[in-house]
Amino acid sequence: MWPKHLITVADLSVGDIEDIFRQTAELKSSRGGGGSGAGTEKPLAGKTLALVFEKSSLRTRVSFDVAMRQLGGGTIYLSRQDIDLGHRESVRDVAKTLSRYVDVIALRTFRHETVLEMAKDSTVPVINALSDYTHPCQALTDLYTVREKRGTLEGVKVSFIGDGNNMARSLAMLCAKLGVGFCIASPRGYGLDNEFLDKISASVTHSPLSATTDPSEAVAGADVVYTDTWISMGQEAEAEKKRRDFRGYCVDAALVAGAKKDVLVMHCLPAHRGEEISGDVLDGPNSIVYDQAENRLHVQKAILKILLTG
Repeated sequence: MWPKHLITVADLSVGDIEDIFRQTAELKSSRGGGGSGAGTEKPLAGKTLALVFEKSSLRTRVSFDVAMRQLGGGTIYLSRQDIDLGHRESVRDVAKTLSRYVDVIALRTFRHETVLEMAKDSTVPVINALSDYTHPCQALTDLYTVREKRGTLEGVKVSFIGDGNNMARSLAMLCAKLGVGFCIASPRGYGLDNEFLDKISASVTHSPLSATTDPSEAVAGADVVYTDTWISMGQEAEAEKKRRDFRGYCVDAALVAGAKKDVLVMHCLPAHRGEEISGDVLDGPNSIVYDQAENRLHVQKAILKILLTG
């Protein structure tokens, strides 16, 4: 049985994930690959999604909004200035009030504890649209996109180059669940913590999981090379130090050449060209970055449909 909320990919069984992937493919196909043609299925007619965003966004905001519209529902956008969550009004009171107005809440926030508190007090489903701990919708989109391109996830190795952030953590969790190999390369002190890695490793027996400080070692034999910004929103004060510490971790043509010839290059965007990824790689023939961006729409349609219709 599906969980009431989607807080992390750890909440999902393998069967739940397969359900998301299956419905994603069906919904994407019914919209002509994501175009603007008239679809016939409107399962969320009359439903409303509250987009509660403490952090600004392009892909997350637009993809959720369009997803609800294509499924027949609507959205209301609430920025940090609109609510001032936890300051002007408690998370508990916001959750209980919104539950009387809307059918589902997508929360994009700085602190993971805020998502947990919102879910605890909400009587409608809460979707983690990003927190400092995880980004489940993006991770689900990423592995759906890899399977779409490869036809299977069996035997796939994902190499993540960069900070052990919410995105790396989400991918590691999902790869472990689905038996996908995962390797992360980070400067010393910036990787996934040992407690997290040990916990993930102990939960599975068939998914190789490893960490290194050497990007070249990480990408050897990789089917997917993935990177993300080194400087997340809210970390601007650390920007110069991080740029120094992450020298040598740019996903450029020389690094990609050490992976498989048909390697897929991924980035969840926004990208800082010339920092974590070079422009020629981002725009190159191995890049599927914009396919990822499109698939956020279709995966989130599947998640919304499942949460609201069962």
